[in-house]
Amino acid sequence: MNIYLRYFDNEILVATADEAVDFLRSIDEIEMDAALEEDVRNYISSNVFYPKRYKIRPRVYFIIIKTEAATMQDFKEKKAVHAVSPDNMSLRDKAASPVLARLNEQKDGWYEGTIDFKRVQLSANGKFQYQDTRFVAACKAVSGIDCYNRMCEYLRGRVDSRSQFPSPKGKNFHFRYLGMWK
Repeated sequence: MNIYLRYFDNEILVATADEAVDFLRSIDEIEMDAALEEDVRNYISSNVFYPKRYKIRPRVYFIIIKTEAATMQDFKEKKAVHAVSPDNMSLRDKAASPVLARLNEQKDGWYEGTIDFKRVQLSANGKFQYQDTRFVAACKAVSGIDCYNRMCEYLRGRVDSRSQFPSPKGKNFHFRYLGMWK
């Protein structure tokens, strides 16, 4: 595992946390104190693979990226992109992946879909306001995304056009397969 660091035009690919800290100390604008050094070392030793940026002053950052690339050229050509394995996938990603995979799975039949959306309604004082609304329906569809599209199409013809519908990938849309149609 190597570490890519960049501050404006200054960039380097290093193999250890010590080399990373030395590089950061060599840049005058970055005030390397004990807290920053400890945070950099903790990030490098952690199993987090997302890039991390550190604020130097308003709108000025340096970034750190963990990579499998052996050389700077490999890194630039994205030859060593870190693959997400089940070991380093977060719990949130593990829980979301099956739902996202099922969303496009082709399976003809009846689906029960639930959408929580923001519906525009006229209030008692004569003003329009958003109201959280849950809509549950059973429909014939060929996939979870088809179920979502059919439900939204049905609702768009019956509610105010300013109503807001959630993403089918988010937490405000759920579906389940009920069975094959006859």
